[in-house]
Amino acid sequence: MSQLVLFALDICAVTLLVFGLYFPRHRRRDLVVAYLGVNVGVLAVAGALNSGAGGGGLGLGLALFGVLSIIRLRSTELDQHEVAYYFSALALGILGAMGTTSTWLGAGLMMFILLVMYLGDHRRLFRDYRHQIMVLDSAFTDQVALVAHLERLLDARVHAVTVQRLDLANETTVVDVRYALTRRDRAAEPGRPVPSAARR
Repeated sequence: MSQLVLFALDICAVTLLVFGLYFPRHRRRDLVVAYLGVNVGVLAVAGALNSGAGGGGLGLGLALFGVLSIIRLRSTELDQHEVAYYFSALALGILGAMGTTSTWLGAGLMMFILLVMYLGDHRRLFRDYRHQIMVLDSAFTDQVALVAHLERLLDARVHAVTVQRLDLANETTVVDVRYALTRRDRAAEPGRPVPSAARR
């Protein structure tokens, strides 16, 4: 009976993860299908392995976790937050399938995963920080000059810059830049109301 309760808890948890957290924040329909399919697939297979092995399916479930992770991550390129949701869906499926886990412990661990994803992917957490790959129409060999140029260009405070390619012949620089928006940039973001003084 506890196994059926864990199955139901997993379905509720992955539904909340996908439709309550991921899709409202990132709007990628293809990954909604992937997360649901991976979770239910892991739940079914790990549950069958666990019952067939007489309670010894924990190792098999973890092996399945690793194998599916490698296959999935090699098949397409995912952003880091999408990888986090992907592993969360896998973890929820394994927790729901492990009959050796008590119902309360399994439910608590599922809630802990959801709480971490809710807080870690919250829009207000580090909302001013951005990351971009930029192609500049000048060749910068001086790091200080590069940072100063980027700060003028972005009107932001640059925290880290990595030069990925420097082409002296064509005078281009490809950089990976991490920066924080200024207060003026935040006020101009789409969806924010424009102050009455700026509309005049």
